[in-house]
Amino acid sequence: MRKGFPSLALQVQEVLERDHLSGHLFCFRGCRGDLLKVIWHDGQGACLFTKRLERGRFLWPSPADGAVTISAAQLGYLLSGIDWRNPQETWRPTSVG
Repeated sequence: MRKGFPSLALQVQEVLERDHLSGHLFCFRGCRGDLLKVIWHDGQGACLFTKRLERGRFLWPSPADGAVTISAAQLGYLLSGIDWRNPQETWRPTSVG
């Protein structure tokens, strides 16, 4: 995924038919699933956030109309590589004492 903010903003406008200057976060996943880019406009300028997972893939929703709306908590899970559709605690660190 070589696209930067201008190309991704153009996709938001043309494909999703949304305003990239609205302050909403727009997430894009690479073909392999291990790279995620998030763009948003904070009112002062364009921002681009990129994250690549060392292991695993970002679990991606199946969009019905080309776009999916998720909550802030679901976004947090998505960015952490956790299955945001059904989060489960599978491991908890224990203190060594």
